[in-house]
Amino acid sequence: MRQSASSLPPRHSLEEIFRAHIQTLAATLRPGTVDQYRFVTSRFLTYLRSAFPRLCRLSQLRRDPHLLGWFRWLCEQQQLGNQTRVHYLLLLRRLFQDLAENGYTVQPDLIRRQDFPPLPRCLPTPLSPEDDQLLNQELRHTDDLPSNALRLIRATGMRIGECIDLSLDCLRHLREDQWALHVPLGKLHTERLVPVDQEARHIVARIVALRALAPSSLLAQCSPFLLPHPSTHNGLYQALKRALIQAGQRAGCCHRVTPHRLRHTYATEMLRLGVSLPSLQQLLGHNDIRMTMRYLQVTQSDLQREFHLARQNALQPHRVPELPLPHNLSTTSADLPGIRHCLTATRHLLEIYRRQLHDGKARRSLQRLAKRLFTIDLELQRLKTDEK
Repeated sequence: MRQSASSLPPRHSLEEIFRAHIQTLAATLRPGTVDQYRFVTSRFLTYLRSAFPRLCRLSQLRRDPHLLGWFRWLCEQQQLGNQTRVHYLLLLRRLFQDLAENGYTVQPDLIRRQDFPPLPRCLPTPLSPEDDQLLNQELRHTDDLPSNALRLIRATGMRIGECIDLSLDCLRHLREDQWALHVPLGKLHTERLVPVDQEARHIVARIVALRALAPSSLLAQCSPFLLPHPSTHNGLYQALKRALIQAGQRAGCCHRVTPHRLRHTYATEMLRLGVSLPSLQQLLGHNDIRMTMRYLQVTQSDLQREFHLARQNALQPHRVPELPLPHNLSTTSADLPGIRHCLTATRHLLEIYRRQLHDGKARRSLQRLAKRLFTIDLELQRLKTDEK
């Protein structure tokens, strides 16, 4: 539900407009996203008050000099990377579009596609097989709530925020020998079922057992969640992040381990095990398969393995479907079904042999012979019908 322009005072400042609309967005967006809108608009308004103190109304806002000046100001901030600048522009463009749709006078194309700086190419950062094994051994040895939560993230490819929001009944039994983990609404406001194996089920069971040892007061505050929240959502996030970094250091991993590297490791492992890209997209909870591609690391070893496997498949001759034949024709029953079965087998063998010949005349002769056998088979079928 959006607030129309007529419901606000006739002369209102930019700050009032932004504050009212962000308050409307708060009804549908996550609190963290709403805070980001407030932060970006605050920085934008601070710049406008400093550079253009006479600007007070939304209808006065222009691409040049107001927006272009802010773009230059953002580029001068050394601490801001291109990804952060892109995020600022996306949020502010969304606000302008919403306000225009609600009847406010907003100049078109205040923020254009060419205004967005290029994003750095983010290479996938999965753990090496050696570091992955060392970390898994260390987390198993520690065997507390944070370490088992991290093991669950590695076993399912969840985002750390999704793991924090798992419900106590997240493990779902679909059918015999098929289980899945219900991942709640996450970063992209979607939920999904992630297939799990026996090891992941054991991890969930271990978390439930360790959870029962937590103080009753803490469990009462977070009864619907699998992981007890010591304070806030962000508090548990930071605790899991620290636990992972420390576990990586104790395990002797060559590189710093972060929660998202576990997700990259899961994605790369699934690809090497033969999971297709569309299926992997669903497992990771991505809306765009291009994002899934950014999670994957295809090494030279992977290329060599796939190439030689493809070559082996190409060298193998295409197998012609085989009709099951009697092992010993002498044991075939001397009745109409047995005779018809032998005729069918003979026609099948004739067809295989015919396709191997290059002599067109011989191929046509065998085809006529096969038709005669088919006619005999039809007569036997009618004979069986007449007997009934």
